[in-house]
Amino acid sequence: MAVQFKMVPKQNNLVSPPQIKYYPCAVSKGEEDLDSLAKIIASRSTMSRADCYGVIVALSEVIGEALTDGKIVKIGNLGSFQLTLSGTAADSQEPIGKANIKEAKIKFRPSKELKTKTNTINYKRIR
Repeated sequence: MAVQFKMVPKQNNLVSPPQIKYYPCAVSKGEEDLDSLAKIIASRSTMSRADCYGVIVALSEVIGEALTDGKIVKIGNLGSFQLTLSGTAADSQEPIGKANIKEAKIKFRPSKELKTKTNTINYKRIR
């Protein structure tokens, strides 16, 4: 099965005169939710759909707990999750505190095995 894409125009205002260039953009074919993932995993294993559902829910909770403890979560052939912070700058280290932190984000880095799967993707242009 091929990943569908379309060409999307984007304007570059940093050059004079502004230029429009076209870039490929993946087109989504829908979503897989927790229930459908549990069904797929159950069909490929000896576990029931309910067992798979429970494991996925528990895994997401444990990942969240580990991240809030300041840990990096590495999951074998999937990849790793890490917390990153964004905030405001200060002139020196002294006044920096909680007030300088705007938000926390979760960064995901895919494993080498997962990245390799993207090397075999077939592409199909639409429109």
